[in-house]
Amino acid sequence: MTSPVGGREPLKVFEFSAAFGGGHAQASDALSLALEGLVPDMQRVQGDFVSYLNRFERLWTLDLYSYWLEYAPGGYRWFYNWTDSEQEPAFITNTFTYLGLPGLLRAVEAARPNLVLSSFPTNVALADTARRRLGQEFLNVLAITDYRVHHHWARPEADLLLVASEAAKQQLMQWGKRWGLDESRVAVTGIPISARFTPLLDRTLEQVAELRLKHGLRPDVPLLVVSTGGKGTYPTLGRLLNVLSNLGRPVQVIVTSGRGPLGTEQLGGATLHRTGFTADFPELLAAADLVVGKAGGLTVAETSALGVPMVVYEPIPGQEEYNADYLLEHAAGVWPRDPHALRRAVLKMLDPDERTMYSRATRLISVPDAAERAARAVVAGLNSGLGR
Repeated sequence: MTSPVGGREPLKVFEFSAAFGGGHAQASDALSLALEGLVPDMQRVQGDFVSYLNRFERLWTLDLYSYWLEYAPGGYRWFYNWTDSEQEPAFITNTFTYLGLPGLLRAVEAARPNLVLSSFPTNVALADTARRRLGQEFLNVLAITDYRVHHHWARPEADLLLVASEAAKQQLMQWGKRWGLDESRVAVTGIPISARFTPLLDRTLEQVAELRLKHGLRPDVPLLVVSTGGKGTYPTLGRLLNVLSNLGRPVQVIVTSGRGPLGTEQLGGATLHRTGFTADFPELLAAADLVVGKAGGLTVAETSALGVPMVVYEPIPGQEEYNADYLLEHAAGVWPRDPHALRRAVLKMLDPDERTMYSRATRLISVPDAAERAARAVVAGLNSGLGR
C-alpha cells in the first residue's frame, strides 16, 4: 500500500461502525471528520456491521445483546466476565472473523480503501479477513471507546489501536503480550468526540443562561440531562425519573432518548423535556448542571470535556461499570447504588461548591481534542507504512 497522504491520490476511507449503541458510530464519525481536516481530498464510505448480518447472526448478536440489557443484565455481566480472559473459548473469538463477511466483502471490494476505521472489535477482525480474501492492502485501525480494554477489544488484526488513557494502553499491552504487540501500534488519544463541542468548552455563565433560553429552558432552575444510551434501552429510566421528581426542589430534566411520547410534562418537582434524539445535544449538555444515568464511554468523554459532573446510576454491567470506576478513581463523578443514595447524591452535587469541585476534577481527565489526536495518529500510521 502506497500512502496517499500528501500524494496525488485521494485517501479512501471505509468508516466501519456498529449499531450496538450510538457511541461507536459517533466516535467513528468524529474521527473521520477530524481526519478530513488533515486530508481535505479524503473520500469516505460508511458501513455498519449490523447491516451485513443475516437474520441468524443478528439474532445471536444484536438481538441477544439488546435482550440482555433490557431484561437480564445479570446474564450480560456473566458473559462479559466469562469472555474477559485469555482462556476465552476460541469458538467465540473466531466468530469475529466471519460474522457478516459476505456483505463486508462486497463493500470493501467496491470501496477499495487505503484505510478502514473501526469502532467495534468485531469489525477490525472482519476487515482483516476481507483484506486477506481480496488481496487488498489498507491500514486497519481500531478506536476503543471505553476506559477499560476488555479481552474482545485486544485484536491482533489491528495495525493501529487508539485508546482512551495511559492505563488503557498498559492493559492492552498486557493482553498483547501473547501475540507480540509492539508499543508503536498503540496510541493514547482519548475517545473522539464531535467538533460541535469545541466552541462550548470555555462557555461563561452568561452563555450557559443564553443556551437555556435558546432551548426554552429556565436559567434559574437546575438542569439535569439523563443519559439513557444511544439505543434508548435503559430499564431503570422510570425509577430514575421518579427519584428526580421527588428531590424536594424544582429541577429541569432533559431525556434525549428512551421510550414514551415527546414533549414537556410535569412530574412532581421535575419539569421533564423529552426531546428524543436531537442535533442540539451538545448545546443541551453544555447548558446542564449534571448528567445522571448510564456511563457510556462517549458520554464520559463528552461530559468531561465540558466539565459537567456525572452521577452514574445503573450502568450497563461490564464496560460501563468500569467507566464509572474510572470517574470514581479520579474524583470526577459519583456512583450511588440505590434510589435513596441517588437522591442524596444528586442533591449534594447540586450544591454549587460541590459541583465546582467535581467539575474541575472532570476536566482534568478530559481530552477534548481526542478526535484530532486520533487523526494525527492515523496519518502517522499511514505515512510509516503500517498495514502494508
